[in-house]
Amino acid sequence: MLLNIQKLNRFFGGLHAVNDISFSVRQGIIKAVIGPNGAGKTTLFNLITGNLKPDSGDIFFKDHRITPLKEHRIAALGISRTFQTTKLFSHMTVCRNVMVGRHIRTKAGFISSILNLPFTWKEEKEIRLKSLEILRSLELADCEDEDAHNLSFGKQRLVEIARALAAEPELLLLDEPAAGLNIHETEKLAEIILQIKNRGITILLVEHDISLVMGISDEVFVLDRGKMLAEGKPEDIQKNRDVINTYLGEGDA
Repeated sequence: MLLNIQKLNRFFGGLHAVNDISFSVRQGIIKAVIGPNGAGKTTLFNLITGNLKPDSGDIFFKDHRITPLKEHRIAALGISRTFQTTKLFSHMTVCRNVMVGRHIRTKAGFISSILNLPFTWKEEKEIRLKSLEILRSLELADCEDEDAHNLSFGKQRLVEIARALAAEPELLLLDEPAAGLNIHETEKLAEIILQIKNRGITILLVEHDISLVMGISDEVFVLDRGKMLAEGKPEDIQKNRDVINTYLGEGDA
């Protein structure tokens, strides 16, 4: 298994936000995590990426125990993420935003960069070329020199995905990437996520758009008030009575 989570717990005061969660993610699949607001989905992402530490339990990535590691160490091992709210540098160009995501793979240190040594020029050029390649793959090459704040919300979402891809992840965590998108943008997003999967990158997806989830996911994990409610293939989750009653609702089912 690429990612293995064992008996994970996280409290916020008296709130048991993640309650004894265990699940795994096989390499090369799209696994979706769904559940109502407050179910613990983003908290789970924060625990996986090291933004938060669990009160108990363990997280393994490629058989490495990553639970105690800091965020940058986890990113260096091959885990990248996006956020519910886009976190772009609004007055930097699109290309520069993507280049920032590449820093985890650079060799030049702080002093070398300050001194502007020759090998840092070569590395900077390589970072830019790689960033442009990613932008082309997401059909964003035409706005590489645009400031990020000038883009539509949908394109800003894609730039954030591009920045996460710049770190060359083996596991990409997407936190509600379709939030705020229209139908056309969501359909395009689905195509892009499948393209990313076809490049060999495993995806863990938190999303409220059930049509998107059921259309592209290989497996679905359902959270409710911090606990696992169900897990299985999309078609099985759609028929699960507990999921229907708790999350999907009779009409949606």
